[in-house]
Amino acid sequence: MSDFSFSLDHHDDHARACTIKTPHGEITTPIFMPVGTQGSVKALAPDDLNHARAQIILANTYHLMLRPGKNFLKEYGGLHKFMSWSKPILTDSGGFQVFSLGQGEPRSKIRAQNAPTNLVKIDEHGVIFKSYIDGSIHPMPPEESMAIQMAIGSDIIMALDICPMARAPRDEIRKAMHITSQWLVRCKQAMTSEKSRLFGIVQGGIHEDLRREHAQQVLEHDLFGYAIGGLSVGEDKQEMWQTANATAQFLPSNKPRYLMGVGTPDDILDGIKAGIDMFDCVMPTRNARNGSLFTHHGKVSIKASRFAQDHGALDEFCACYTCKNFSKAYLRHLFMTKEILYYRLASLHNISYYLKLTQDARQAIKDGCFGQFYEYRKICHQHLT
Repeated sequence: MSDFSFSLDHHDDHARACTIKTPHGEITTPIFMPVGTQGSVKALAPDDLNHARAQIILANTYHLMLRPGKNFLKEYGGLHKFMSWSKPILTDSGGFQVFSLGQGEPRSKIRAQNAPTNLVKIDEHGVIFKSYIDGSIHPMPPEESMAIQMAIGSDIIMALDICPMARAPRDEIRKAMHITSQWLVRCKQAMTSEKSRLFGIVQGGIHEDLRREHAQQVLEHDLFGYAIGGLSVGEDKQEMWQTANATAQFLPSNKPRYLMGVGTPDDILDGIKAGIDMFDCVMPTRNARNGSLFTHHGKVSIKASRFAQDHGALDEFCACYTCKNFSKAYLRHLFMTKEILYYRLASLHNISYYLKLTQDARQAIKDGCFGQFYEYRKICHQHLT
């Protein structure tokens, strides 16, 4: 009997409450996946993630291949053991990081390290790139992406794909779709682990006809789940949600649906409304480090001077360790003095906020009142302080 299963437990219009079973435990959706790119969710230990009620985290093939490396992780017994995380792990194939290096998004970091800027070569055979650490050459065909992810021990493995800019020319997007479909065949053939399941990724830019076409190609493989890729890469919000809503309806109702790398609280709500189950984004931890905290009353910039004497909790509706024990004045003090503790407390709160948002959405779906919940939380998020 398989250790993997999927069930659609409830729905309220398009919004869904589902259960995904894996060898490392159950995932109840909608779910937000904290991003632990290099085997660590920044500033947080596994105990913190458990306190926040995280059910699954995301790690990245590209970074873990460079450090500590495929062979090390395989010999160690996988990432779960290495980082002392007992719950499910999903790994991005590394395709987006290769794309972003090619587009120059992390250029400031690259130049600071005197690394070459010509990082990526992509063709039908796979990807070849230079390490941002030492400039070494690393070919990554689809088979290698699968081998690395199986060495990591991921419960959910993403197929290697090409992520074009959303507004790229149609012929460029079509080429990316074609190669992504070819790579998916090779990824599926290379998947030999019974302890992992493969997700395919639908591309197609902001063009509904191309999204439909590529979804049909990807669905031919009858995979465990499917992701919507290639969004939040140059398009505006209206284009993004028109595309996401359309693409979600091209995906089967009896499989998990994952929207990759899109993630303000409003985005999470809109994605759930569209019928999407799984989300990830670096925003909760990145914003926390920059002093931006999410609450039921809107987004708080903790460095604001008005919080210097504020003895109240950051969010009286939040039961996280940070809100139960510390004031806004203390959090501001930690931020202004650059105390390391701030990064843990702020990150723990933001991750807890995202996870509670998805948990509350699930309950609203089960209660048949997601529409009202959606409108209420949208109003809350409009108030910025």
